[in-house]
Amino acid sequence: MRDYLEWLEKRGELIRVDEELSPELEIPAFLRKAMYRKRGAVLFERVRDFPEWRAVGNLFTGVETLRDVLGVEKLEEIGERPLKLLENLPLGLSDKLTSLGKLRKMSNYLPRVVRKAEFTKNIIEDEPLNSVPAFKTWPGDASRYLTYPLVCFSDPKGINSMSVYRVMLLNGERGVIHWQVHKRGSQAWRDYLEKNDGKMPVAIAIGSDIGTLLTAVSPVPYPMDKLLFAGFIRGKGLELYRLPNGILVPANAEAVIEGYVDVNELTEEGPFGDHFGFYDKPSERNELYPVFHAERLYYRDNPLYYGSVVGKPPLEDAVIGKAIERIFLPLMRMVLPEVVDVNFPEYGVFQGVAIVSIKKRYPGQGKKVLNALWGTGQAALTKVIIVVSDDINVHDVNQVMWAVASFVNPERDVLIIPNAHTDALDPAVSNPPLGSKLGIDATKKLPLEMGGRVVEEVREEPEVLKKLETLFRKYLGG
Repeated sequence: MRDYLEWLEKRGELIRVDEELSPELEIPAFLRKAMYRKRGAVLFERVRDFPEWRAVGNLFTGVETLRDVLGVEKLEEIGERPLKLLENLPLGLSDKLTSLGKLRKMSNYLPRVVRKAEFTKNIIEDEPLNSVPAFKTWPGDASRYLTYPLVCFSDPKGINSMSVYRVMLLNGERGVIHWQVHKRGSQAWRDYLEKNDGKMPVAIAIGSDIGTLLTAVSPVPYPMDKLLFAGFIRGKGLELYRLPNGILVPANAEAVIEGYVDVNELTEEGPFGDHFGFYDKPSERNELYPVFHAERLYYRDNPLYYGSVVGKPPLEDAVIGKAIERIFLPLMRMVLPEVVDVNFPEYGVFQGVAIVSIKKRYPGQGKKVLNALWGTGQAALTKVIIVVSDDINVHDVNQVMWAVASFVNPERDVLIIPNAHTDALDPAVSNPPLGSKLGIDATKKLPLEMGGRVVEEVREEPEVLKKLETLFRKYLGG
């Protein structure tokens, strides 16, 4: 992360703040204002009540910045990396030499365990959570929160995970991990509960390189190991350090909190001001979450605390959402080959609205894609999905609105799915996470879908356009 900050500063995308600010409300307010004004990352040199620490935020400054730092022309290249390794799998003896080359390339992405990590230089065992400058983001938040913790754990099957779940600090030794029922952490917790194993080892890493931070928030399909997927995003394998409790964490972390979850201990969490711009109050829907017991804090000299702030878009999470959209497009195409492009608009807060274009070949294909997406990974939580034909630019909302106006007959092309599992943070739902979904098939309709009617779209005459090219350039500038 330190190398990344230096790199950002050379690009003019880093603000250094020398004045002392509090992690409660003051630093989050500054980060929001900086992001709304598109001013980039912010490094706070002095954090009130935490003299050993500095704080940093808004690391995800823009999609172009992420492309540059990850060394790709398009973020889609990252999602293509695992797919290319799966191409032409060896089916016979003649394919073995080819497969050896693929295996060698695969090794470049594999994580490796190292014996030393900078964060082990300093250790605190007495109320370790009180030593971390976690943010209080909004006035109505129940407590200070770890807002971008890399929550690391393994399930009983040995699949490693590293995910971002907000953690509400109860005191110096206990926090509440907000992993929702559909998340990897919740499933691992249930697996431990079924085994009657009282303690689930967990570690929380704070800060890492930007590729690892992006991996942690990515919807990597289970059972793929997220520590392996980090190699695909970073372009090289992640170095890991094994803690005494057995959990693997990024060796380049700024700090690590080692502990466990008592699988039989649940408590209330929240309220917390989330990315919709409203307070999420799990207690109102009788949701309880597991308690994390912090045993010790490890941290580097002069540590950096990274926390993200959320609220009404567009904030840092909007950039993260766009990056995930691009990276996972190739994986979406693997499941649904007809998909051409996808847009999760930043003001749709990622889970709210998705626009997907497809190469349509047969009647009803738009609705097929709608239903398939609602049954696939993170897209299963998307509340509104609009499917358009491949000649519509999904990133141009005006084109999408034209497609909706031109090709949608509501009684035929609008699907409403009642009593469906939705995003638990959705402020419009009366009984989250149970809500409804809206699908709009705005693809061009084939004659069979129109009862035989053929609607002809106006087209320019190519010969006329060619004849007028010189005049276009003269009078219209192009």
